[in-house]
Amino acid sequence: MATHRIYTTSFASVYPHYVAKAERKGRTQAEVDRIIRWLTGYTRGELEAQLEHETDFETFFAEAPELNPSRKLITGVVCGIRVEDIEEPLMQEIRYLDKLVDELARGKPMDKILRS
Repeated sequence: MATHRIYTTSFASVYPHYVAKAERKGRTQAEVDRIIRWLTGYTRGELEAQLEHETDFETFFAEAPELNPSRKLITGVVCGIRVEDIEEPLMQEIRYLDKLVDELARGKPMDKILRS
């Protein structure tokens, strides 16, 4: 089975798109970072190191210190696919992140995005 292209794509190459999407809707880079850190357990310094090293998505999620157990509460559609129905674990993690950034850009309150 062929590896999906996103798995070998540098997280650092997609990160600016997450930030730009949020900023176009009046949100901030700090909020994007908070979402990423909530999802993955990275500290601010660890996240910056991952970006600096241009880690690919597969490694980014494999090295995540602690994937948030509440991420399983993330539901909805991203790219026409329900995130809760994605069977491939890595793709599901990537789509969780996409969904959180979408919610941020749509103006959802941070406490709702972070499932608090």
